[in-house]
Amino acid sequence: MADGERMKLTDAAIVRFRPREREYTVWDNRVAGLGVRVRSSGGKSYVLLLDMGGRTKRVSLGPVSLKTVEEARRECQARRTKPEPGEKTGPARPVPPFRDFVADQWKEAHFDGYKPSTKKGVRYQLAAQLLPAFGSKPLDRIRETGIRRWFDRYSRTAPGNANHALSRLRQILNFAVACGYIKSNPAAGIAFNRRRLLTRFLSREELGRLHAVLDRYAGRKRDRQQADIIRLLLFTGCRKSEITGLGWSEVQDYGLVLADSKTGRRTVPLGSQARAILDRQPRTGSPFVFPSLLDPSRPRNPDLPLWYRVRCEAGIEDCRLHDLRHTMASHAVMNGVPVPVVSRLLGHSNVQMTLRYAHLADRDIEAAAERTGQAVAQLMGGQMPSGNSP
Repeated sequence: MADGERMKLTDAAIVRFRPREREYTVWDNRVAGLGVRVRSSGGKSYVLLLDMGGRTKRVSLGPVSLKTVEEARRECQARRTKPEPGEKTGPARPVPPFRDFVADQWKEAHFDGYKPSTKKGVRYQLAAQLLPAFGSKPLDRIRETGIRRWFDRYSRTAPGNANHALSRLRQILNFAVACGYIKSNPAAGIAFNRRRLLTRFLSREELGRLHAVLDRYAGRKRDRQQADIIRLLLFTGCRKSEITGLGWSEVQDYGLVLADSKTGRRTVPLGSQARAILDRQPRTGSPFVFPSLLDPSRPRNPDLPLWYRVRCEAGIEDCRLHDLRHTMASHAVMNGVPVPVVSRLLGHSNVQMTLRYAHLADRDIEAAAERTGQAVAQLMGGQMPSGNSP
C-alpha cells in the first residue's frame, strides 16, 4: 500500500495495516482529511487535516484502539463544526495552484520525510516533468485528459520514467483529495505502461564469457575500476547506485552496511569473491570506495560506459546492468537458496517481489528428473520399460 493512498476506512481494514521502514498514512475516501497514520513501531492513530489560518495542520485524534472509524468520522465533523481556538471555519479556501500546493502542504506532509536519495529523484520528477506540465494550474483545474496527453507524450521516449512520474502525480493528487481541495483524483484511471517481463538473466556459459572479457579490461588501469564495479554488482546483487556510491564507512568485516538503500538501511553479506574486489581497491583518502577520478571527494559517476563494450564483446548485447542483479537472484534460487533468504540478499521490501524468481528453480528440477530417469534406465540395462510390460 502506497503512502497517501485513499480507501474506505473500516475497522477490519485498519487491523491489517502493517508497519514498514518508514511511517505512512492511509486516507479515508468518506471524510476529507481523515487518515490513519501507521508508524514504523507498529502504532496506529487517527489524524485529521485542519485549516489553521490558511495553512494545513495535521492533528492527532488518538490511537485507533480507543475509537472506531465511525467515531473518528463523527469527531472530524464535530471539530469542523466547533473548531478549537485557531482553527478556521467559514468560506472554503481558494484552491492553490499545483506548484504552491507541492511547495507548501505536500512538502511538509510527505517530501520532508523522504530519504535523501528519494528526495533527489522526486526533485527531478517535479522539475523536469510535473511542474512544467501542471505547476500553474489550480488543483481543481487539472483534468484527466490533460494528464493523459502528458503521460502519452512522455511515454514515447521514457515509458519507465513516465510510470514513476505518474505514480508521484497520483500520490500528490491523493493528498489534495485528503486536504479537501478536489473530490476525486483525475490521475486514478490512467493505466501504467506495461513493464518488460523478467526474462533476462545470464546463463552459466554467458557468465563465463562475461568474466573472460572483464579479465581483459581489469588489466587496464583506466578500465579497472569499472570492471570491478561490474563484478561487484554480480557478486552482491546490489543496485548500481549502492555500489557506485559505496563509502568506506559502509564496508564492515561482516558485510556492507548500506545506510541509504532503496528500502532503507540494510546489510549485504559478502562472499570471498566480493571481499577480494573490495580489498584490492586503493585507499586514497577518499571517503568512497570508487571515487570520482576528477574529484575524489565525490563518488564516481554512476554511468558505466565500459559496460556497453563489455556486453558486446561477451555476446550479451541485450543484457542491462540491472540484469546482473536478476542473474545473482536467479542462480541463487536455482542452487537451492530459499526464496526468503534471496529476498533478504536483494533487500526487497517484501518476499512477493522475490517470488518472480521462484519459477526458475523448476528448470533445475526438470533437468534433475531427466538425469535421474536416464540413470535408472542405464541400471535396467539401457531399456526403458514399455507400457505393456508385465
